[in-house]
Amino acid sequence: MATEKLTKNIDKNLKIIKERLPIGKSFDIVGRELLFDKTKAYLVFIDGFAKDDVMLYILEELQPLKSEEISKDSVKKLLKQKIGYIEVGIFNELKQMETAVLSGAIALIIDGEDEGIIIDAREYPVRGSSEPDLEKVTRGSRDGLVETVIFNTALIRRRLRDSNLIFEITSVGKRSQTDVVIAYIKDLADEKLLKEIKDKVNSIDTDSLIMAEKTLEEFIIKKHWYNPLPQVRFTERPDVVAAHLLEGHIAIIVDTSPSVMLLPVTMFHFTQHAEDYYHNVAVGTFIRWIRFLGMMTAFLIVPLWLLIVNNKEYMPDFLQFIGPKETGTVPLFLQFLILEFGLELLRISSIHTPNALTTSLGIIGGLMLSEMAINVGYFVPETVLYIAITGIGSFATPSLEFALSIRMFNMLLLILTGIFNIIGFAAGLIIIFLIIYTTQPFENGKRYTWPLIPFDRKSLANILVRKPIPSIKNKD
Repeated sequence: MATEKLTKNIDKNLKIIKERLPIGKSFDIVGRELLFDKTKAYLVFIDGFAKDDVMLYILEELQPLKSEEISKDSVKKLLKQKIGYIEVGIFNELKQMETAVLSGAIALIIDGEDEGIIIDAREYPVRGSSEPDLEKVTRGSRDGLVETVIFNTALIRRRLRDSNLIFEITSVGKRSQTDVVIAYIKDLADEKLLKEIKDKVNSIDTDSLIMAEKTLEEFIIKKHWYNPLPQVRFTERPDVVAAHLLEGHIAIIVDTSPSVMLLPVTMFHFTQHAEDYYHNVAVGTFIRWIRFLGMMTAFLIVPLWLLIVNNKEYMPDFLQFIGPKETGTVPLFLQFLILEFGLELLRISSIHTPNALTTSLGIIGGLMLSEMAINVGYFVPETVLYIAITGIGSFATPSLEFALSIRMFNMLLLILTGIFNIIGFAAGLIIIFLIIYTTQPFENGKRYTWPLIPFDRKSLANILVRKPIPSIKNKD
């Protein structure tokens, strides 16, 4: 629709407003006619968003006004003298009013005035802040981000009382008009990268952000279909967002989602967890090394075991113990494929299973079926054991997206090893290395493999060893 201005004729204004908004057709969009002495006024709001007590207070102040009090520039006078509410503003474009009302604010227009008042007295339905299920810690804060953007910025601001912390808001989606906030610390964030991200967000041409920050990610990150690696990090913890902002990262907060997108990232950002810093240095380092070992195990142990078993004649004597005495009726390679499929099916099923039945599903899928398959002779115990180790290793990965990419790389390496033996194993490692090495989300960001490639000794040491926080001077 063309940009239309508010006029001083309230009847003409109402006609245009009712053309733009389905007042009377959609029950939740309410138009309320008012009379200030002899002067007509009109309220437009969404039922369910408006705070009744705030609006009652404002109307109690406005309705006793006499017509002669509503003179030239009365809108500005009303804001200064009669409307004591904090979050108010003035509009003169009907498109501006439409967007504000559909976002939950309240619009007030007065006859004889070509400016209206926006009263941001909205109250969103929201759940309480609670610890995220995917990022639990044994110690530390228990608050988590929620689905309302203003509450999320408050949780972050509570931890960073820095005047250089900037929250820039825009809207994305022609129909959804979803609020998107770009957060950064002005003197720490890379200006070129910040400009690149802003330009990408502002150039998005879509009707709506159906899946919130995930939809936004697919618009701003160029990604090949064959690359499963995550190129942004998602978190629901405000302390994690604050820590990344202090390191110069940029956070993108999307309304209706409790997850914040952090960027730019390298592959090593997905290996760290808040738990490391809620323990002392030795314990944090120990947890970190165990996690690294679990991730490498999830990636390599199954295809490496299959490679050794298929080539025992090339193995030294101390490795001859590896492998089953009997292979079972199903070939080992096929056993692994079936078990990998079963593990993924069990994981997917647990997501759709009510919490009360999740334990039963695990017992049936993880214990009874595997035990029966071994007893029948289809599988050998070693294949079940190594798949179980793979599953535990993948669950130890802090980022779900990174864990799933490891699982996919594991499957690729397993299939190539099972079909092409040693050549397939080597080719799989090369393909995976090339995918990781060529991953580059942003032109102005660090390489995905930093600080390993290019090598940065000090930064790599900070990743491998959980150092005391006061001693970490390099915040890269």
